[in-house]
Amino acid sequence: MRKIWGAAGLAALALTISACASSGSSSSAAVANTPAAGGNSSSAAAASGNTVAEKAIGSQQVLVDSQGMTLYWFAPDTSSKSNCSGQCATYWPPVKGPLTAGSGVTGTLSTITRSDGSTQATYDGHPLYTYIGDKSPGQATGNGKNLSGGLWWEMTVSGSTPAPAAGGGGGSTATAAATSGGGGYGY
Repeated sequence: MRKIWGAAGLAALALTISACASSGSSSSAAVANTPAAGGNSSSAAAASGNTVAEKAIGSQQVLVDSQGMTLYWFAPDTSSKSNCSGQCATYWPPVKGPLTAGSGVTGTLSTITRSDGSTQATYDGHPLYTYIGDKSPGQATGNGKNLSGGLWWEMTVSGSTPAPAAGGGGGSTATAAATSGGGGYGY
């Protein structure tokens, strides 16, 4: 009797391992079918759902990610360097690149390499972020905030700095940044 149960147990174990192995191999096949790094970046972005689109929020036409969350840019950044890391990046998560242009997006999408080696998406030379304070699609609660060492703006489709909203952390600093030109980089 012991041999019968032992043989039955081994058979059950073999079936379990076989089922797990076939399950694992199908997910490996799915990974193998995704575009390789260094391939067509827009195809890779489309496959991963990293599409940005235009959306009206308030009186502005802004960029939103594939979940409808508002995208922002940070005034102290440059076109080749993010100046938001550590605790800043906890509140303003960098948008992973590359991205694909969706409906209404007319600017230039590109990427930069962050100091940690990750790839961050840019729009018209601005590194892009989301804001942890936006809890649902269509919110832009980070617009005009002066946090983490500089001003934050929603990324408009035109690439211009929006006028500060009433009570949105504006003031003379925001007005000067909005009218200085150069996309907020000070040049």
